[in-house]
Amino acid sequence: MSTSHKVVIVTGASQGIGAEVVKAFRKLDYRIVATSRSIKPSEDPNILTVAGDIGDRTTAQRVISEGVARFGRIDTLVNNAGIYIGKPFTEHTAEDYAAVMNVNMAGFYHMTQLAIAEMEKHSSGHVVSVTSSTADNAISGGYSVLAALTKGGLNAATKSLAIEYARKGIRVNAVAPGIIKTPMHAPETHEVLGTFHPLGRMGEMSDIADAIVFLDAAPFITGEILHVDGGQSAGR
Repeated sequence: MSTSHKVVIVTGASQGIGAEVVKAFRKLDYRIVATSRSIKPSEDPNILTVAGDIGDRTTAQRVISEGVARFGRIDTLVNNAGIYIGKPFTEHTAEDYAAVMNVNMAGFYHMTQLAIAEMEKHSSGHVVSVTSSTADNAISGGYSVLAALTKGGLNAATKSLAIEYARKGIRVNAVAPGIIKTPMHAPETHEVLGTFHPLGRMGEMSDIADAIVFLDAAPFITGEILHVDGGQSAGR
């Protein structure tokens, strides 16, 4: 396989925002390494799928090694995988906490560490993580403590990594979505959920994919938390 095309890893790629990100990068002729627990093989020879739990370091290692073996390089990592469990804080179980930490934090940690190690070999690369506007803008009546704990941590890590690796040619950014029309939100909830944004509607999955693609093509941007939330982060 030729190494002249850029290669992007997308986690949580089987549905929702992740699947939209895969489509957006394929339109730009990127080679894709797509991973999730339930992802199926792709008929597109330019999309390599790797099934597994990225909270398990051996899965993350397979994603990187199989991606490099197939396409020869890793240019971009999109940390999209994440889970949300909406409950009052005191009703969260130890299992809830472990599940959210495994995907949102351990998955980010393993994938990012291994991807940056590969990018260092070529003195270039880009890591962009999907976090959440609720990480720094809590909504009254919303249950977001575990989201804030993990996604807020990713925002902080984004800035730290951006500074640590800037002189090595590696950029690190994040996209912080508002409430997006994904399969996790039933259509009958869309109108109400839209009222949480000053623009008066929910975001589309393509809004997040477009923001990720924009950051990937913006070589002078690093350490940025780009809010794509219909104005939610600006105030209500």
